[in-house]
Amino acid sequence: MTRRINKVAVLGSGIMGSRIACHFANIGVEVILFDMVPCDLLEQEQKKGLTLEDKAVRNRIVQQSLETAIKSKPSPLYDKDFARRISLGNFTDDMALIKDCDWIIEVVVENLDIKKVIFDQVEEHRTPGTLVTSNTSGIPIHLMLEGRSEDFQKNFCGTHFFNPPRYLKLLEIIPTPKTDPEIVDFFMHYGDLYLGKTTVLCKDTPAFIANRVGIYAILKVIDSMQKLDLNVDEIDKLTGPVIGRPKSATFRTSDVVGLDTLVKVANGLYQGLPNDEARDTFQLPDVVGKLEENKWLGDKTGQGFYKKTKKDGKTEILTLDLKTLEYKPKQKAKFPTLELTKTIDNLKERFKVLFSDKDKAGEFYRDSFYALFKYVTFRIPEIADELYKIDDAVCAGFGWEVGPFETWDAVGVKKTVEKMEEMGYKPNQWVYDMLEAGVDSFYTAKDGIRHYYDISSKSYKAVPGAEEYIILDNVRENKVVWSNSGATIFDLGDEILGIEFHTKMNTLGGEVVEGINRAIDLAEKEYKGLVIGNQGAQFSAGANLGMVFMYAIEQEYDEVDFMIRHFQNTIMRVRYSGVPVVVAPHGLTLGGGCEMTLHADRVQAAAETYIGLVEVGVGLIPAGGGTKELTKRVSDAVETGDVELNALQNAFMNIATAKVATSADEARAMSIMRPQDNITINTNRQIADAKEAVLEMVEAGYTKPIPATNIKVQGKTGMALFMAGVNGMRMGNYISDHDVKIAQKIAYVMCGGDLSYPQEVSEQYLLDLEREAFLSLTGEKKTLERIQSILNGGKPLRN
Repeated sequence: MTRRINKVAVLGSGIMGSRIACHFANIGVEVILFDMVPCDLLEQEQKKGLTLEDKAVRNRIVQQSLETAIKSKPSPLYDKDFARRISLGNFTDDMALIKDCDWIIEVVVENLDIKKVIFDQVEEHRTPGTLVTSNTSGIPIHLMLEGRSEDFQKNFCGTHFFNPPRYLKLLEIIPTPKTDPEIVDFFMHYGDLYLGKTTVLCKDTPAFIANRVGIYAILKVIDSMQKLDLNVDEIDKLTGPVIGRPKSATFRTSDVVGLDTLVKVANGLYQGLPNDEARDTFQLPDVVGKLEENKWLGDKTGQGFYKKTKKDGKTEILTLDLKTLEYKPKQKAKFPTLELTKTIDNLKERFKVLFSDKDKAGEFYRDSFYALFKYVTFRIPEIADELYKIDDAVCAGFGWEVGPFETWDAVGVKKTVEKMEEMGYKPNQWVYDMLEAGVDSFYTAKDGIRHYYDISSKSYKAVPGAEEYIILDNVRENKVVWSNSGATIFDLGDEILGIEFHTKMNTLGGEVVEGINRAIDLAEKEYKGLVIGNQGAQFSAGANLGMVFMYAIEQEYDEVDFMIRHFQNTIMRVRYSGVPVVVAPHGLTLGGGCEMTLHADRVQAAAETYIGLVEVGVGLIPAGGGTKELTKRVSDAVETGDVELNALQNAFMNIATAKVATSADEARAMSIMRPQDNITINTNRQIADAKEAVLEMVEAGYTKPIPATNIKVQGKTGMALFMAGVNGMRMGNYISDHDVKIAQKIAYVMCGGDLSYPQEVSEQYLLDLEREAFLSLTGEKKTLERIQSILNGGKPLRN
C-alpha cells in the first residue's frame, strides 16, 4: 500500500502540539489543530456579548495557542504565511473532521486517563487504516493499547518529537508488539525524507533513548562538578561548543527548557529503573531540590542557574553560586586545557587534548565522559540493539555534534578502557570481546558508507539507509582529488565533483577561492559537473575580513582591488563555467557565501539556511556580484516595459538593512532563491540531492549561459527615489551618516551609476561599479572601525 500524508490532525495545542502543527505546515501538509473547549468566559468575551456557545469562544484555547506559537522566537514556521495551512477545531464539536486525516497525532497532557478519553473519540471518528501516534515522552506506549480495536493497534505507535520540532532533528519511533512492521518502516522513511528528521527506532523503555542517555549525561556532569568543586560558569564553559555541544551548554540549557522538566524526567527515571546500575545518578542533588522549592526554574520564572538584572540601565547576567544560593556576577572561566585547543578546529582531534590534560578541566572530562561511556555500553540491548542508535538519538535530540561511541572512537577505545578501569568505570563485557577480536573502533567507513560494530554478529554492518546519503567524512579517505589548507575537492561518483571549505566559519579567503577555481578547472576538463557544499556547522560566514582590513589599514588599495576583482571573477565562473554548478547552502550563508549561492546554476538549499547580504554591517557593500545580481533579478522579472520600482526598492532595502532570511523559504520570498532552486529538509541528504540536481542538468543537455548585457537600470530617477527614503530614515535617527553614505553607494550601483535616464547595461558594467564602491568605502575611517569591531569581538558597530 502506498501511503501519502496530505492532512494531519494534531490533538493538543500546547507548546509541543502547536509547534508540531507548524512543522507539518512547513512541509506543505494541511493540518487541523485541536484543543479543549474552555469552561468559562473571559471578561473581554463577556463585554462583546459572546456566550460559551460561540465558535470564537469554543476555539479560544487552540486559537491562542497557535497565535503564541507563531509569535514565538525562534519561529516554528519557515514562513509566516504557512500558518494558513493550519485550521482549528475543538474536541467537543469537531472530532468528526479527523475522518479525512491520514495521520492523527496525540499531544495532550501526560496523563494516561486523559489520553484514553481522547483515543475513545479517535476510535469513534477515524477512518480504518488511518495512522495514530502519541508524542508522549514518559508513558509506556503499550499501555495506550488497552481497549483499542485491532485496526487501531495495528496502525498505532509512539512518535516522539523533540522541542522545538522545527530545529531539533530527532524523531523517536516507538512501536508496540501490535504495530504493523510496514507502519514502522513508513514512519522511519517519512520522518527522514519529509520531516527532515533523524528517525531512530526505539524500544518501549523509560524515556526511550535520547532522554535516557542525555539526562544521565547532564546529571553526571553535575556529579562531576560537585566532586571537583567547579562552578556553574566553569561547567558551561567546559560543556559548550568546545566539545561540540550547543552554546547554551548545561545550565543555560536547563534554564531555557525549564528545571521542572529536568526534575520530572529524572524523577521518572529514578522511579522507573530499579535495576539500572547507575540509578543513583538519577537521584537529584539537594541543590536542585532547593531550586525547585524556590521556583527558580529558569526563564519561565525569571531566574534559575542564571538571572538577568538591570544595572545602570544595562542588562547584567548573574550566576547562581550553588553553595550559597546567592547570585553573583558572571565569572570568566579559564583553563589551560581550553587554551591548548583554541587552534584545533577538528573536534575529534580536540577531544584527545581535552581528555589527556592534567588540570581540573581534564579531570572533569575524564570523570564525566568515562562514566557516560560505561553507561551506554550497559544500555545495549536494553534500550537499543545497535550502538549507532544511541549516538544518533542524543546527537539529534540534544544538539551534540558527536555521540558517546563516536567520541570514544576519537580518543581511542582500547587505551581509554584501561583508564576507565583505573577510575572505576569498567564497561560492559561486549567491549572487551570486541577488542579481543581485533576490532578497535565502533565505527568505520567502507565505500563511503558508515558502518557500525554489530554486537550480536561481532562484525561491522552498514547503518541502514546510509547508502542514500553522501557524508563527506566517510569519503575522505579515498575520494579526495585535490586539497589545500582551506578546501578539499572530492569525487562524488557518476563523474561529479564536490568541493567543501574548512576554514574557520568557512570564510572565503585566498585558499578557498583557489579551491573553487581548481574545482571548476577539473570539472570542465574531466567531469560532468560540480557541487559546492560542505557539512560544517555553517556554509560560509562570508569573505575573510582580516585580509581586507590589513590591506586597507596599510592603504594597499591595489591589493584590495585585486582581491575583489579575483573574487568577482571566481563568482562569475560559478555562473558561466562549462559545466553545471550547484551550490548547497545551509546554516549561516552570509556575504560572499550568499553571492556564491546567487550565481549557481541551481541551488539545493537546506531548509535551515540563514542567508543574506550583510556587508553593510561592516561598512561595505556586496561586491562579489551580489548587488549586481539582485538588480539583474528585478530586471529579469520584467518581460516588457519598465522595471517595477517597488521591487527594485525591496531589493535595495534587503541589502541596505543587511536583511538575513531565516529559512530557505524566506530566501525565496526575497528573490535570493529562484523558482528552479530546491530545498532539502534533511541536511544529511543535501549533498546527495545537490549531486542529483547536477545530473539532471547534465541529462537535460546543459549549455553554458551567456553573460547578460540587457540589465535595466534606472539612473538618476531611481537614485532620487532611493535617497528620499534614506534621508527620511536619517532624519528620524534610524540610521547614521555613515549608513547614509553606504546606502548611497548601493543605490548608485543598482541604478547604474551616473546615468541621466533609464537604460540597459551589462553585468560587467555593474560589477565594475560594485568594485569601485567597495574600494572607496575601504578608505573610510568608520568602515575600518566597523571591520575592526567584528574582528576583535564579533560585535557589529553602528557608528
